[in-house]
Amino acid sequence: MFSGLYFEFPLFLLIIFLFMICEKFCKMKNTSIYFPHASKFMDNSISSSKTLFFLKWLGIMTLIFALASPVKDETYELQPKHGHEIAMIIDASQSMQARGFDESNINLTRFDVVKSIVSDFISKRKTDNIGLVVFGAYSFIASPLTYDEHILNRIVAQLQIGMAGQYTALYESLAQGVNLLKMTQSKSKVAILLTDGYSTPSVDKVPLDVALEMAKKEGIKVYPIGIGSPNGRDGYNKEVLLKIAKETGGVAFGASSATELLSVYKKIDELEKSEIKNESYTYLKYYYIYPLFLGFLSLILYIFLRNKRGSE
Repeated sequence: MFSGLYFEFPLFLLIIFLFMICEKFCKMKNTSIYFPHASKFMDNSISSSKTLFFLKWLGIMTLIFALASPVKDETYELQPKHGHEIAMIIDASQSMQARGFDESNINLTRFDVVKSIVSDFISKRKTDNIGLVVFGAYSFIASPLTYDEHILNRIVAQLQIGMAGQYTALYESLAQGVNLLKMTQSKSKVAILLTDGYSTPSVDKVPLDVALEMAKKEGIKVYPIGIGSPNGRDGYNKEVLLKIAKETGGVAFGASSATELLSVYKKIDELEKSEIKNESYTYLKYYYIYPLFLGFLSLILYIFLRNKRGSE
């Protein structure tokens, strides 16, 4: 505990010599003027007490040590992370209320299933810095990048269908995911874009080519996931998702059921790792409280025993 301890103000230790000199040459005279009945304190049996002598000097020494401020350099280091910086981009448009996606529970909506699988994915990626983007007719950042899986899962649990509007601003959501990741220093940036529909031109204010250029400029690999039926009336645009994946170096996936979607996230879970730099800090830890406490305790005990013996 006390290894590596040193004094912040070592010159204060010289005060010890003043007390030693005073002990020899500064004899108290006319003590009765300052302390009534002081003659009893000066009794030979008291002055020769080894216990009192020890307590007095222990108190003096420890209080001087406290004044000199014993300290120790403590290093606090943030543990290095080996993972990705990931933007989870989730479709919360009105079409996500469709049921029957989970064969084991047909009453669950697509959004219910997605939230459950995304939460499980987040819990497994303990070394990743993850943020959330939610989109419908517009997109917004539901959570900035964080390593705290508990906060992320609480936010995911509170997401609701239609909270960003009923339509699909697909390309705008991709641009929002890029904005979430562009300030990070990680070499591995990933966006997982999940949708069940086509882009709605009337609300999607960012062209696809612009969103792709933004992603490529920041070195972001995009993994698009389409759920439901590809290219159907109520399905997702398979060609667009393939284009997004191809131009950003990712892989496009399709899932027509909860089981297939779970398999998709398991595949993405096998992404390569990259080191995120750690940070370390040094601060002073003060230990003056220990000699200060011992010093006060010694002097209080010294005064108590001296008064007790002096009154006998």
